[in-house]
Amino acid sequence: MKTVLIVEDEKMIRQGIKTMIMRSGVPIETIMECNNGETALEILKEQEIDVMFTDIRMPKMDGIELVQKMQSLEHIPLTVAISGYDDFAYAVEMLRNGVREYILKPIEREKITEILKKLNAEIESRKEKEENNQKIGYQQMRHLMLSDEISGEEQRTIESQYADHFYTGNYYVCCQNQVKRGELSDDNYIFMKNMNDNDIFIVPAENLSLLLKNELQDGYIGISAAHCGLESIRQAYAESVMMRKKAFVRNKVEAQYGVFQEKIPEGLITEAAKLTEEAARIQRVQLIGTDHTDDLEKSFHQFFYEVKNGRIDEAVFESCMKDFFTEVEKTYQNALETEGELLLECKEIWSENCIDSYEDKVMEFVLQLHEKINSSYDQNKNVQKIKMAVDYIEENYAKDLNMAVVSNYISMNYSLFSYSFKQYTGSNFVNYLKEIRMREAKKLLTETDMKIIEISQAVGYDNEKHFMKIFKATCGVSPTEYRHNAYLSKS
Repeated sequence: MKTVLIVEDEKMIRQGIKTMIMRSGVPIETIMECNNGETALEILKEQEIDVMFTDIRMPKMDGIELVQKMQSLEHIPLTVAISGYDDFAYAVEMLRNGVREYILKPIEREKITEILKKLNAEIESRKEKEENNQKIGYQQMRHLMLSDEISGEEQRTIESQYADHFYTGNYYVCCQNQVKRGELSDDNYIFMKNMNDNDIFIVPAENLSLLLKNELQDGYIGISAAHCGLESIRQAYAESVMMRKKAFVRNKVEAQYGVFQEKIPEGLITEAAKLTEEAARIQRVQLIGTDHTDDLEKSFHQFFYEVKNGRIDEAVFESCMKDFFTEVEKTYQNALETEGELLLECKEIWSENCIDSYEDKVMEFVLQLHEKINSSYDQNKNVQKIKMAVDYIEENYAKDLNMAVVSNYISMNYSLFSYSFKQYTGSNFVNYLKEIRMREAKKLLTETDMKIIEISQAVGYDNEKHFMKIFKATCGVSPTEYRHNAYLSKS
């Protein structure tokens, strides 16, 4: 059990009861004390108490009045009455108000232990029953939201069985792509993972902002309109999924049903529709493996651009991508031996946070396959260029470098450079540059007396705070701590 409250006006007796409780062998997180019923009632109003031991005769408010008044509270503890009077009338009055046990002073340690074990077993049994009921309720709620074939009668049955355990006021359903997180348990919301590859949160209206700030701080969230009652949960879920896709394609931190609205000229929609026609779909497949790398990239970037601007809706976007991967598997089956895992990731269209991340993954797959089957691809030539790029980075890491600057320096297509650089170094450009800068920073920290801000600038960071943040994230300690540890190791 979590919390026991001892209500007794005599300090010595109170402390004696506390000692016996502590030695009972029953696991208890917190034991609280107070000396009168008035204070006890205030405690009961503020927090949940599992078990309460209360004397009957006390100043300000006696035990009988205390148990009478606490009956109106939301959470009523299991109560044990303590009396120095062997008076049956006291016992009857206390038991009438729900008191579980009645013991006389002087109190025996064995009696305290016996009562605690009995009440703890009841609490654990009740907790297990509540958890089982909750699991069943969540399973039924999941069925209610996901099943396409649920009958009206079945829906009404589920609603009637679990409506009393659901939120009474307005609530929202929030949808986020499934991410790695443990089992969440919080009274402020209901969490359901793996709902068609999404994480679903059902939250009372007053807790929405807190949920978005904490558990859903990574963003790209679909939020339903405000709903009330379990009978609306199916509609709320559908709205949240719809808006999750809207947040995905528009790179929005959040999109709420009925709030996120936009008006796009019909002419732009009509023009964008050309990119979804059969000819355009076939062209995106057929350009792979040709000499027209720029045209291949352009065709995809135009398509994604129109999707991001809302001129191609989510359903058509999904259809186009599914058709593309189906045709690629048919057309280039023999060339997909090493791209299978990446292909599977690309086929999970909504698994990324947002469309920018998804576009990067698709382009990585497309260019990887394109380069593999492109007969004009000269691997040795590109390897030499990447070696030049690596040498250039080693010599110029302290300057304002980015992938565009380096790819231009060796005259290589930006996307091809990204792919080839990762193939050659085993790391993407940003991480590779960061590793070089951190390596040099550690060298300067141990071999020179340069100030941190001077080292920051010497390895390519104009912003000292940004440098310190990256250094600590990479090395586990701050630059100052690293220098200190290096000095101690030499001593």
